Amino acid sequence: MDNQHHNHVTELDNDNDIALNKPSASRFLFLLSFFGFFIFAWSGCYNLYEHKFQKNDNITVPDNTLYEPKYK
Repeated sequence: MDNQHHNHVTELDNDNDIALNKPSASRFLFLLSFFGFFIFAWSGCYNLYEHKFQKNDNITVPDNTLYEPKYK
């Protein structure tokens, strides 16, 4: 008696699989890197805007450190 079972598994190609569809994979990786860089740059600019230098006019400067120093 023959006890061998021949199971043939047929793999169907999925068009949505990124490993099989090279143009789709390159487009996806390009868009991922582009928007990743864009969000990184935008968040850096926003962080610089939020922590910008605040001008303070109430600073007392010692007389000996002026452009024309005044000594006692």
